[in-house]
Amino acid sequence: MRFNVILEVAEEGGYTVFVPSLPGCISEGETKEEALKNIREAIEIYLESKDEDITVSEGAELAEVTV
Repeated sequence: MRFNVILEVAEEGGYTVFVPSLPGCISEGETKEEALKNIREAIEIYLESKDEDITVSEGAELAEVTV
């Protein structure tokens, strides 16, 4: 999967990075490389936590689709 991210220079130094398509998925790093590494991890955690929040009602079926 690919996500567009936005890197911003932080006032206190380093970078803040967020994923517009994943509300609340934000990370930071001292360098661009570190910020991008950290946001990859944040995306993985974000997506894993969304899977845990899924409840399937009786008679419904949960399926997986790869994009």
